[in-house]
Amino acid sequence: AEVMHIKVPIKENDIPQARENPFDRLLKPFRLDPAIINPEPDYFTAPFSKQRQELYLINNPETFFSPSTRNRIVYYILSRCKYTHEDGKRKLGIKRLLNNGTYTAAYPLHDCRYWKKSHDSKSDNERYTLYKRWARFGQFYKEQPLNLIRKYYGEKIGIYFAWLGFYTEMLGIAGAVGFLCFLYGCITKDGNVWSDEICDAEIGGRIIMCPLCERCDFWRLNTTCQSTKNSHLFDNAATLFFAVFMGIWVTLFLELWKRRQAKLEYEWDLVDFEEEQQQLQIRPEYEAKCSHHKKNPVTQELEPYIPISNQAFRCVLSGATVLFWIFLILICIIAVIVYRLSMYASFAKITVNMKDVKYIGTLFTPQMVTSVTASILNFIIIMTLNYFYERVAIWITDLEIPKTHFEYENRLTMKMFLFQFVNYYSSCFYVAFFKGKFMGYPGKYNLMFGSWRSEECDPGGCLIELTTQLTIIMAGKQIWGNIQESLVPWIKNWWVSRNARHHPERLYSRWEQDHDLQDMGQFGLFYEYLEMVIQFGFVTLFVASFPLAPVLALLNNIIEIRVDAWKFITQFRRPMAAKAHSIGIWQQILNTVAIFSVVTNAFIVAFTSDMIPRLVYKYAYSVNDAQPMKGYINNSLSIASTYFLTNRDQLNGSILSCRYKDYRYPSGHSSEYRHTMQFWHILAAKMAFIIIMEHVVFLVKFSIAALIPDVPSDVKARIKREKYLTQKILHEYELNKLRETLAGTGNVVVNKEVSAQAEKVELLSEEL
Repeated sequence: AEVMHIKVPIKENDIPQARENPFDRLLKPFRLDPAIINPEPDYFTAPFSKQRQELYLINNPETFFSPSTRNRIVYYILSRCKYTHEDGKRKLGIKRLLNNGTYTAAYPLHDCRYWKKSHDSKSDNERYTLYKRWARFGQFYKEQPLNLIRKYYGEKIGIYFAWLGFYTEMLGIAGAVGFLCFLYGCITKDGNVWSDEICDAEIGGRIIMCPLCERCDFWRLNTTCQSTKNSHLFDNAATLFFAVFMGIWVTLFLELWKRRQAKLEYEWDLVDFEEEQQQLQIRPEYEAKCSHHKKNPVTQELEPYIPISNQAFRCVLSGATVLFWIFLILICIIAVIVYRLSMYASFAKITVNMKDVKYIGTLFTPQMVTSVTASILNFIIIMTLNYFYERVAIWITDLEIPKTHFEYENRLTMKMFLFQFVNYYSSCFYVAFFKGKFMGYPGKYNLMFGSWRSEECDPGGCLIELTTQLTIIMAGKQIWGNIQESLVPWIKNWWVSRNARHHPERLYSRWEQDHDLQDMGQFGLFYEYLEMVIQFGFVTLFVASFPLAPVLALLNNIIEIRVDAWKFITQFRRPMAAKAHSIGIWQQILNTVAIFSVVTNAFIVAFTSDMIPRLVYKYAYSVNDAQPMKGYINNSLSIASTYFLTNRDQLNGSILSCRYKDYRYPSGHSSEYRHTMQFWHILAAKMAFIIIMEHVVFLVKFSIAALIPDVPSDVKARIKREKYLTQKILHEYELNKLRETLAGTGNVVVNKEVSAQAEKVELLSEEL
């Protein structure tokens, strides 16, 4: 305990608690029993020292250290125990013994079965309490017993559930605003002029569109009526408002979390906690694999190290492996694009028949069918690549031999996040920023791989397809994740313990019961963070295309908290406790995603939605003051001659021209098929919008971040007060100890030392 600088109580906290908020009574139904929320009193603490044992409040030596602290101490000792020498190398640590098969498992025990209390009267039955008050889904509306979680599992797991709970609370605000924006789209769905023009048989029914593929037939614009109306649910005036709102929301979330985190640091005695106490200690694996030693300039002790040439080789090999897997993802994305192009042509030929001028249907167009099937295929590829890359990432991180636990976690985190960022979001980036943007024009279409025309967006825009892509991947990931997290461990545990689970306790001991549970492993909490951060990316990066993303995330997280709690309590062995004063490198990743989200949403509003072209038409090109959007659809479609068609003889010969979505001069014009001035006006408006939106949102974002202090003022005051009182108590203790030791000696030097100590105490009292 002394080596690990573990803090222990020296006096009960006498700082008055904050005044009760009048609104707390309204939240009473969501509160838990105070005995569960605060399972033990609040104390002033100081680092443990063997010379000061009588100073500490040791009511019971067996329970002086909390269960999670005892677990940390035992694991610290076991991880550094030397057990043999082999070939001149030290063999040390329980982890090495586990890896070579000497032991099959090493884990702290649960204190009881989760569904009933222990027969041991000394047991606190905290597992049972957590199951009843936290892990059951019926408690989904209740607050989490964070202090009890921390006491039983340690601060690292406690801080994860605190962050997850706070994130879920903030999603409630984003979800409410997003739902209102979606509701606005539903209300105005049947009242927008451009959708009515497409659906009108006299307007959209008379507009003949150019074939969707080389061997396809003409089709009528009003066949996309339903998909255009559906697109308006997300592509409306509220889209811009919600994109700006989410840029501010994400800043508030991150800044308010820092304040919440600072409060937890104070309450959990982590204010002076330094990561190096645990995370920056040298890993046993590093010590075992290092054959070189050098003197530490600070401690003047020999420490193991790896030569720079060896480190460089390992880093190059690791980087090459990561790049190879990212390249593999891009190949898979290209394969999905090829699928989209080939199936797009097939669906277009099946669903469009100009001879009978049949309507395609109310729900599916060739674009929509292709988008849905490609999204499902892409989701399957994503999950398959994830399965293999997770193992590769761990292997290459082990290959690098990071020196400390902190380095190991950070390197693995960056590798996994970089891969999953490309894996999950690349298809969404394709639909948002590339699909339909490089089409060419009739007679000179841009061909991909020399065979397929690039995909076109619906006349209503690509935003609805981005929404479809986002919904399938996001919802599919969340559903699959919850099934994988809950059902798989349950089946494994049921199979392992099917014969022994009903045996009496005397025949089925506690260590045997826990051995039959699943091992959370070193990366259990890492995967939980990764899952939520990827979800955070979906909620922020593409939220302009799908205002309901925060709602889906909110519903998922309400379930996620209880699923994770149920899994930790009932299906997993008790993990080794660990301290943490923050969410670590994940905070930096969240900040990066938050900044990047402002840029992506600005580009989505400008280039993926049709908001800017509609505004330019309304204020610059409309000639109808009473209905400024009337004629927009006709204005947004260019005219092409049908002579460019290679299979024109097989089509309706009476059709001499067709329409396509672009702003180009018609055939026969002196500037035939070149972009019109309106195209350049729209492009300038898009670029101006991006610059203005980014600067406004960034200005508000950084202003909010500067105005909101990371640590609340009351917490700062309480920290200073506690430090002062703790220092005073320690000084008084040392003074009294010195007086007792040297009483009656008559030593003048000693009396001077006592006087000096007394003066320090008096100075502290004056400061108070």
